[in-house]
Amino acid sequence: MENNMTTYDLGMGELVNELMVNGGDGTSFIEGDMGSGKSALLNMLAEKLPDFTPIYCDMVTKDVGDLAIPMFHKLEEGGNVVSFATNEELGVHLEGKIILLMDEFGKASAPVQNACLRLMHERKFGPHSLHEESIVFATTNLGAENVGDLIKPHARNRVTFYRLRKATPGEFNVYMINNQWNPAVISWVAENPSCLQSFTQVADPKENPYIYHPKLQRNSFVTQRSLERASKHMDKQDLRTEVALTAALIGTVGQRAGMELVAYASLIDQLPKLQEIKDDPYSAKVPEDAAAICLVVFRVLGCIERDWMDSWMTYMNRLPKQGQTLFANQTRVEGYARKQIVVTHKKFQTWALDNRHLFSADKR
Repeated sequence: MENNMTTYDLGMGELVNELMVNGGDGTSFIEGDMGSGKSALLNMLAEKLPDFTPIYCDMVTKDVGDLAIPMFHKLEEGGNVVSFATNEELGVHLEGKIILLMDEFGKASAPVQNACLRLMHERKFGPHSLHEESIVFATTNLGAENVGDLIKPHARNRVTFYRLRKATPGEFNVYMINNQWNPAVISWVAENPSCLQSFTQVADPKENPYIYHPKLQRNSFVTQRSLERASKHMDKQDLRTEVALTAALIGTVGQRAGMELVAYASLIDQLPKLQEIKDDPYSAKVPEDAAAICLVVFRVLGCIERDWMDSWMTYMNRLPKQGQTLFANQTRVEGYARKQIVVTHKKFQTWALDNRHLFSADKR
């Protein structure tokens, strides 16, 4: 198992900043666990750099002949020359600034990798030169995952390698809430943070029944990517039988995680509908089960709006104190997208003042 240099592994936000700082000064290589969000860096960069054109190139599907094809040109003075028409997917033909992601570079064939070395090192490909501010980066899986990633030393020496760490439970929780994932999945991840571990942190795969581990074959397993798919399955649970939902979840995140998520799905009948909370917060159902209360809180965190904050605060005060505290704590986490809606609301401010003893030891 490879050495896990966690001290110098970077999170998604740090890597976005590094890619922007590096800019046109060479190519950055991002290696990390499968399903940990490496490709999502392209969208994150594009949001921060709207005057750049984002380009995604799937390297593993390319043969060397797919990158450029020869074109003959007759010279005025006689004779012919050959130039190359490049693949549109590389984006090198564009005149403006681009963000080029060469995804799954480590799984590309040796000829394809060799053909891209000049692009990575000199930012030229065929007859084209990239805009001087263009950003080029590539992704690859960890070699220890044994999924076929191999980059030779002469290629590695042309780039700067970074290791993407997996998201912490807190970081991933904010991401799930901001993107309105199914509350059952959010709650389950909060209760089972080990599902976000890297295999490099687990010597014996039996110690963590959820994740991918190269020492033990699991047909399906938990990653950030597979959890997103599981969330979509859970959103459609009312359209399928419990058996079908169970099959879908097991086939997405593995048997252990799938069965546990089904148990969370069974709590849905205990939850009030959001419209009931908005229309009649004094009478809307309050769950008795602690896990169901968490589901209510996480669902509201993902969709709360100013026009029904009054109703939510009325309902929230009917929840056990643990549920109220869970809501308040999550709204204070850095990066929570709806934070201003909550913390600027007069009723929430009053609640926070009345319950300030709950946060006296909180140094965040």
